[in-house]
Amino acid sequence: MSIRAVVLVACTLTISAAAQSGVAAKPAANLARGKYLVNNVGMCGECHTPMDKKGNLIKAQHLQGAPLAFQPIAPMPSWMPVAPGIAGLNWTDEQAIEFFTTGKRPNGTMAAPPMPPFRFSKADAAAVTAYLKSLKP
Repeated sequence: MSIRAVVLVACTLTISAAAQSGVAAKPAANLARGKYLVNNVGMCGECHTPMDKKGNLIKAQHLQGAPLAFQPIAPMPSWMPVAPGIAGLNWTDEQAIEFFTTGKRPNGTMAAPPMPPFRFSKADAAAVTAYLKSLKP
């Protein structure tokens, strides 16, 4: 049996086992993609992670929520002065994917400033959701 055939059989058995168990495992690659998007594209930690007195992110409190270190120049009634904790995200997958693809929160309102209304693809939004849910709140 060729290596290609062995790989094909192994993949087929893995997919079949996951389908029969009714549990779709979150592949490590999806979590890695989500981590990359959260930390390097969305830069979520810049607002959702507290800073020390020198302005350095407190890594032990990564994505645990924090007061914002900046304010708008002019008053903004919907401004959120505190970024909520997003580690261990407690929305359903559907709610989170909707938010990360449209900017619409579960209650139907748009993300409040300074939160940008992200327009991730569904696949990227699912990866971000899986990563955030994998973190300890």
